Amino acid sequence: MAFPTSEQLTKYAKLAVQMGVNIQEGQALLINAPLEAREYVHHVVDEAYAAGAENVQVNWADEVLTRKRYENEPLSVLENVPKWQIERVLSHAQDGGAVLNILAPNPDLLEGIDAERVAKANKARSEAMKDYKKYIINDKIQWSIVSVPTEKWAKKVFNTDNGEQAVNDLWEQIFSIVRVDQEDPIAAWKKHNETLFEIRDFLNEKQYDHLEYQSDYVDLTVKLPENHVWAGGGAVAETGASFNPNMPTEEVFTAPDYRGVNGTVKNTKPLNYNGNLIDDFELTFKDGQVVDMKAGTGEETFRHLLDSDEGAKYLGEVALVPHSSPISQSDLVFFNTLYDENASCHLALGSAYPTNVQNGEKMSDAELSEIGVNSSIVHEDFMVGSADLTVYGVTAEGEKEPIIENGEWAIPR
Repeated sequence: MAFPTSEQLTKYAKLAVQMGVNIQEGQALLINAPLEAREYVHHVVDEAYAAGAENVQVNWADEVLTRKRYENEPLSVLENVPKWQIERVLSHAQDGGAVLNILAPNPDLLEGIDAERVAKANKARSEAMKDYKKYIINDKIQWSIVSVPTEKWAKKVFNTDNGEQAVNDLWEQIFSIVRVDQEDPIAAWKKHNETLFEIRDFLNEKQYDHLEYQSDYVDLTVKLPENHVWAGGGAVAETGASFNPNMPTEEVFTAPDYRGVNGTVKNTKPLNYNGNLIDDFELTFKDGQVVDMKAGTGEETFRHLLDSDEGAKYLGEVALVPHSSPISQSDLVFFNTLYDENASCHLALGSAYPTNVQNGEKMSDAELSEIGVNSSIVHEDFMVGSADLTVYGVTAEGEKEPIIENGEWAIPR
């Protein structure tokens, strides 16, 4: 029997369409996907039309051509994003279309490419897509991210040359983690979201003044903005349609006051940043800003990330994940932030989600900055969670209460 089966792919596609983007009758759908995901994309398109979608478009990516482009194009071309590429996605968002991103990263795709060329190209694209990204970070439209295995990614995860076995093994892991292996994945996701909503609601009621992180990897204090909003599980678009931005997701998260972060952090999992690995790094924060950084692997790439703009040196997200999450319990490093961030408490350098403060989606960048919400052209998560991590919520009166203790939830549920 072929693996995965058509039935399994259909269940996964239905999950992405109905719980991921939650496509609405008559709504357009843009799918961004690698060529290797062709079979799965066909199932997604079938499910999208079955759910009433109209104007389903697929934007294909080819990693071989991507690398050739970085190897051969003049820097002046890499730094110039064609207007038609911007207008295609921006007009889709302006018309209220949903977006499904299918990620299948090759962690070593750009290994050996000059880090400065990659950084300048990424910066140019991020700046060019800034208006489009506002539709994403403000939940103006439904959007979601899922992953499918590719041979290079799977071989990296399982450290093997047996590509076929690695791909099959990675499919099994993905189906388990996103609950496709259950009889009714959609019902399982609704139940999972309810658990995250309970934690989210508890933290929103508490309105802690700041968080304190303590472990062998982290010694950090993080101020929280007044009227901050914890989110987790599903989200709700401006249209009123609920959706799940990340599949999988095990986190609850909010925005820090970017000016009030102090201490040091070491990563607990590698970071795959645009086809390059960054690992064994340590960051020191003072009054919010990264004032010192060192890395065992990918230090130059990391420095370029921090130099993307002024906001890249500050935090835009704090996210809490129990160490017992299904992804953590797999004992795998996925070299894919979508998965690795949901195995571990994490932080994000760069832009915050405006929706993580009350009425933030209605505020300008200047207004958000005034209350401590960071803005940047980048948003990059890195993992700091471990079995010995304790995270305290500290009230305005100075009372310290454990939220995460020895890697697990410590709040009443």
